[in-house]
Amino acid sequence: MPRASAADAAQTAQRILDSAKELFSVRGFSEVSVDDVARDAGVTRGAVYHHYRNKVALFADVVARLQADVARAVVAAAENADPQPLEQLRAGSHAFLDAITNGAAMRILLIDAPAVTGWQEWRRLDAENSATHLREALREAGVAEEILDASTAQLSGAMNEAALWTAQHDDTDLARRQSHRVLDRLLTASVS
Repeated sequence: MPRASAADAAQTAQRILDSAKELFSVRGFSEVSVDDVARDAGVTRGAVYHHYRNKVALFADVVARLQADVARAVVAAAENADPQPLEQLRAGSHAFLDAITNGAAMRILLIDAPAVTGWQEWRRLDAENSATHLREALREAGVAEEILDASTAQLSGAMNEAALWTAQHDDTDLARRQSHRVLDRLLTASVS
């Protein structure tokens, strides 16, 4: 039997990743095995190990891709907002909170990722994705260069905490609305 083409291999890797994302989001990291992912993706266990050295590596790839998805949502919202820097900052910040507290991102990024990938890796991915855009938006909104790093870190921390609080709330829609209101106050204070 001929070896799979690069396109076939890429499709298989994507199926594995999609299955893993779905399973991790529904059942959590600890309740999903490589065999579960292989079965759901319709591939062999060997195919999973061909693309990922272990379950943690597979999970890390899911985390990295979800972080990038959240960052894309932030950028899209900011680009579609009123061109005023504060409004773009607000739109991007609201999009961050919404994206990270919906669907697969909520359980994977907020609950399992810090424990599985480690806090340092989780922070690195956050810094490379959403926090990079937050820093730029704060600069555009007029935050002084000498407090830009501190402003970015503290506002990012507040948004991550708001996301955790929202995710654990019984009524996530209500919690999200309340978090948006508080976030607006924080953003206004941050650029004043």
